[in-house]
Amino acid sequence: MMKEVHVAVGVVRRGDTVLIARRPDHVHQGGLLEFPGGKVEPGERVQDALVRELHEEVGIDVCPMSLRPVIGIRHDYGDKRVFLDVWETDDFAGNPVGREGQYVDWLPTVALNPTDFPKANRPIIQAVQLPRTLPISAGRGLSGDELYEAVRARLEVSRPDWFLLRAPWLQQSEYIAAAARLQAYCDTAGVRMMLHGHPDLIEAVPAAGVHVPLALARDMTARPFASSALLGVSCHSDVELQQAAALGADYAFLGPVAKTTSHPDVDPIGWGEFSALVATANLPVYALGGLGTDDLNRALEAGAQGVAGISYWW
Repeated sequence: MMKEVHVAVGVVRRGDTVLIARRPDHVHQGGLLEFPGGKVEPGERVQDALVRELHEEVGIDVCPMSLRPVIGIRHDYGDKRVFLDVWETDDFAGNPVGREGQYVDWLPTVALNPTDFPKANRPIIQAVQLPRTLPISAGRGLSGDELYEAVRARLEVSRPDWFLLRAPWLQQSEYIAAAARLQAYCDTAGVRMMLHGHPDLIEAVPAAGVHVPLALARDMTARPFASSALLGVSCHSDVELQQAAALGADYAFLGPVAKTTSHPDVDPIGWGEFSALVATANLPVYALGGLGTDDLNRALEAGAQGVAGISYWW
């Protein structure tokens, strides 16, 4: 059996930029960009390995206590299997420099291009560019016009970076009309809106992307639109998470983690099961179900991208 290489990877943030290095031409995946890091030695804590590697590679000093988990990625290159154990920090000392002669620079997170990185790094880019909290709209029974007014009012108060417009009770034409009006507002307010429903919605409203419900995702065999728009998928099991990754989804929802008022008869999976499922998923996963922003640190400890939910926002 091919041995899996455990690699500590650092997402070092400075404002809206992250520290990037270029792999030497003569090594595996040479010439591509990467997040700095290196191999974890036997018996070494991943945080300690990352602190050591960041000092040796780019000359910065990081306190292990400042490191926060981002994502874990397992990838088989055919000739090499790796587990990328990714952590982030914005607390460091020193000016980064390529101590091994490699190119290093600060790049805006929004400008990171997956094709410039090894394939295994690409879910890291997704995680870096996604928010930690993703609020979801509600308001069952509201008309399209009423939904527009209610969501706009919430956006003006809370100003989230992103939100998901969910309104399965509306006819598609009414949903599209409300979404188009909200997108015009979001363009001026600097808020990114995810649509909810059929992937074809992205052709009607130029939103950030579409979150596809599980009932639709089950029948999909390929990514339904270009990577210029984000794809989210609702999941409840390991099989569904693996399908979401195979579809090239940019993120998934997984839950319910806790009891919810909207689905009181559904048994929650709990944090232990959530963490076990996320450990095998090669894409960012939001914890969903009975959670709020107070649960964010617990979610991150369990390997989540963050938390998504209705009640804490709506």
